Amino acid sequence: MSLFPLIDTPDGITQGTGLPVYREVDWNFQTNCPVWRGGNPVFVSGARAVLVWAWNALHTERFAHDVLSSGCGLDFSGLLGQACTEEVRQSEAIRAIRETLQVNPYIADVTQVGLSFEASCLHMSFRMTTVYGEVSMDGCDITL
Repeated sequence: MSLFPLIDTPDGITQGTGLPVYREVDWNFQTNCPVWRGGNPVFVSGARAVLVWAWNALHTERFAHDVLSSGCGLDFSGLLGQACTEEVRQSEAIRAIRETLQVNPYIADVTQVGLSFEASCLHMSFRMTTVYGEVSMDGCDITL
């Protein structure tokens, strides 16, 4: 609770977290491309921006790009080519997804992860609790 309730939080600070307002280039999840308007990228902030970050983190292979930190991206290398039951494979995939997303300080929890494997494609959906509230992602497909 603020000492001065009529005074808003300064621009750029998320109330109660001390984190700056998260901004990201908007993303079209169907075409897997950034959104452009008038020759310029469209920026979004808040929960939508965190959702865009999550999409891009899940579609980036961990350790594949030298310009990214080792904590960025999804690592399925432990799943590929392993002889294991479907339950173990799903459990490990959920662990990897949560590990990838919870690196971001704006994401508090990842729940209701649903996934299925079809050939070399992983179909998933999940809910995230962010500092801005809950958001969900349905129809996120990753080629393995």
